[in-house]
Amino acid sequence: MTDRRTFLKTALAAGGAIAIGPGLFLVAEAEAEARPADEPFSAKQRWGLLIDSSRCRTGCTSCVEACQKEQGWHSDNLGAADPQWIRKVEATDPRSGASISLPVMCQHCAHPPCVDVCPTGASFRRVDGIVQVDRHLCIGCRYCMMACPYRARSFVHEAIQDQRTHTPRGKGCVEACNLCSHRVDTGGGPACAEACPEGAMVFGDLNDPNSAISLALRKHHAVQLRPDLKLDNGVQYLGI
Repeated sequence: MTDRRTFLKTALAAGGAIAIGPGLFLVAEAEAEARPADEPFSAKQRWGLLIDSSRCRTGCTSCVEACQKEQGWHSDNLGAADPQWIRKVEATDPRSGASISLPVMCQHCAHPPCVDVCPTGASFRRVDGIVQVDRHLCIGCRYCMMACPYRARSFVHEAIQDQRTHTPRGKGCVEACNLCSHRVDTGGGPACAEACPEGAMVFGDLNDPNSAISLALRKHHAVQLRPDLKLDNGVQYLGI
């Protein structure tokens, strides 16, 4: 049986238009490459984050504030949307009463559900493991938001002011953590990890056995959020 993505590509190649919702049509112009062929990244790397919840302080929002400053998002300029680039979550074990605090963002899955359901290719996974949204292809259907099991995406309802040139944003588009790919592509790391005062977030190449993140993963037992889904997350946690 022909899957939905193959059907959409075939129909669009024929110059047709497909109704995917009330008053919402997917037209041929939307079928385009999600990223240029000369992007400065390689399949040799797989970027990831290791977050140590034992070092994450309750009430500390340094990572959230750093993300806001770097990417230019604020809750007061998104209208009805609750921005989900990164958020702090407080969790309590009902059996022991022990509480932990940890940041949650896009988990940069190896098998991202958001990419699977996107009808235009706007949601895509780079070969180095970073999951992103191409605003030029996003038609605002929000299928990806429904598919994400981590509630890590948000929809922009209002016009955006004071945008950052490295991360174009726009009304009617979905957005989420992109691991500060503009910084990664120039040899840096995510703003959240660099801003953490306790060093609770380690960023690095999961494919490099000598990277700090790989060494830490060999030394400590890390877990993924919702491992039962078998999505192979690029973000992993200690102490949960």
